[in-house]
Amino acid sequence: MMEDVIRYLTRSLLAVAFLTSFGSSMLYGYNLAVVNSPAAYIKNFYNRSVVSRNGTIMDEESLTLMYSLTVSIFAIGGLVGSLMVGVLVTRFGRKGTVVNTSVLVFVASVLMGFSKVCGSPEMVIVGRFITGIHSGISLSVVPMYLGEIAPKNLRGFLGLVPSIFICVGVFSAQLLGLHELLGKEEHWPLLLSLVAVPTFIQLMLLPWFPESPRYLLIEKHNVHATITALKWYRSKCNIQEEIEEMQEEQRSLSSSDTLSVWQLLLDKSVRWQVLSVVVINIGMQLSGIDAIWFYTNDIFENAGIPAGEIQYTTVGTGAIEIIGGLIGCFTIEKLGRRPLVIGGFTIMGVCCAGITLSLILQVSLPFMRYISVTCVVGIIAGFCIGPAGVPFLMTAELFKQSHRPAAYIVGGSLNWISNFTVGFVFPFLQMSAGAYCYLVFAAVCCAVATYVYAFIPETKNKTFVEISRMFSKKEAVLETQALVAPGHVDTLKLRKMNGGYGTLENGSLELDSSSSAP
Repeated sequence: MMEDVIRYLTRSLLAVAFLTSFGSSMLYGYNLAVVNSPAAYIKNFYNRSVVSRNGTIMDEESLTLMYSLTVSIFAIGGLVGSLMVGVLVTRFGRKGTVVNTSVLVFVASVLMGFSKVCGSPEMVIVGRFITGIHSGISLSVVPMYLGEIAPKNLRGFLGLVPSIFICVGVFSAQLLGLHELLGKEEHWPLLLSLVAVPTFIQLMLLPWFPESPRYLLIEKHNVHATITALKWYRSKCNIQEEIEEMQEEQRSLSSSDTLSVWQLLLDKSVRWQVLSVVVINIGMQLSGIDAIWFYTNDIFENAGIPAGEIQYTTVGTGAIEIIGGLIGCFTIEKLGRRPLVIGGFTIMGVCCAGITLSLILQVSLPFMRYISVTCVVGIIAGFCIGPAGVPFLMTAELFKQSHRPAAYIVGGSLNWISNFTVGFVFPFLQMSAGAYCYLVFAAVCCAVATYVYAFIPETKNKTFVEISRMFSKKEAVLETQALVAPGHVDTLKLRKMNGGYGTLENGSLELDSSSSAP
C-alpha cells in the first residue's frame, strides 16, 4: 500500500489535501470542543452583560438555556450549510466553494473575538451559527473535492485526511483550552476567534491549485482545463486513460445537469446507494460518540482521577483520536472501506455495552472503574479508525457526478440532524435509563455494522463506473428474486433501467454470484 502512496501521491495532491483539511475540516473539530473549556467564563460574561443592560441577574435556568443555545446553534448552522452544498458546488465548483465560503469564517471570527469588548452575547451566538454553516458546507465539499481529484488507488487515503484534521481540531481546542495556555478568563474571545488563522493560510494558497478535473470535464465540458488539472495532480498515471474513464461516466448520464434531492430520492436506480448513505450517516452520530464526550469527565472522575487532572486526561483522549485517524488513513487502501467501518462500529458496540456493565458493577467491584475508562478509549479509537471519516468517502464513491451533490446534501443533513438529536435527547435518556442508556448505542453500532457487511460492496481500487456496475448488478439480482415466483418463471423479463447509475446496456443481465454478495 505504501508503494502506491509513494507512486501516485504528488506534491499537488498532498498540498490540496493538507490545505483544505487544515483550513476547513479542522475547524469543525475545533468548534465542537472549543466551548467546553471556557464554559464558566462565557456564562459569567452572559450574566454580566444582562446585569449591565437590565440591572437584574439571570437565574440559573435562563443562563443554562442561553449557554445551551450557544453550543447547539452550531449544529443548526451545520444543517443549514449542508443544505446549501448542492447549489454552491454546481455554481462555484468544488475548490471554488471552499475558497468562497472562507469569508464566513472571518465574519464569525470578528463577531466572537470582539463580543466581550462590545458586551454582546448575541455576537457569540451569531458567530457560532456562522461557523456551523461553514462546517456544514466543508464536511461535504472537502471530501467531495479530494475524492474527485484523487486517483482510484489513493481515494481512500486522501478521503480520510479530513477526518484526521477534525481530530487535530478537537485536540487543538483541548490543548489551547488548558489553563496554562488560553484557558484563562481574559483569553476566551481569542480562543473562539483563532479559527481565522488556518482559514487565512488556506485562502492565500489554495486558489493557485486547479479545480476538480471531473467537474471541469463532466459539468463544464472543458477538456483543455481538465487536461491541465490532471497534469497538476498526476505524475506517472496515464492521463488519457483517466479522461476516457470520465467520458465513459459522462456518456452513462442521461443528463449532465445536477439532480435535486427530490430527483435523487425518486431515482430507483440508486435506491441502495441512497439507503446506504442514510444508514451510515445516521449511524455515525447515533453510535454514541457525542454522548461519550458528554460523560467522559464523570467516568474519569469515578475512576479516581483527581478533578484538577481530568482536563489533561481529556487532552490525552484527543491524542488517541489522532492516532486512530492515522491508523485508518494508512490502512484503508490495504484493508478496504468495509473492514474499517465494520470493525470500527463493532468495537464501539462492544465498548458501549462494556460501559454499561462497568457502571453497574463498579459499586461492588472497584476495578470496573478502570474498565469503563478503557471502554471510553476503545469507543474513541474505534470511531476514529473508520466511522469518523469513511461515511463521507463512501458518499463520494457510491454516486456519479450528477447525483453526488444531492447525495451529500442527504448525508450531511441527516448527520447534523442526528448530531443535534443526540445532544438534545441524551440527557433525558441518561436520566430515565441510567447506565443502560449506552445499550441503545451498542444496538445502533451492531445494526450499522451488520448492514454494511450485508449490503455495501467493497469499493477499494474501483473507478466510479465500476462501482456503479456493482450496484446495478445487485439491483438486477434483487429484481430477479422478486420476479421469480410460482407461475412467473416462464414470463420472467428484466426491465432495463432507464439512464440509472450503472445502466444495464441492451437490457442484458450478468448474474454473477460474487456480485450479489457484498
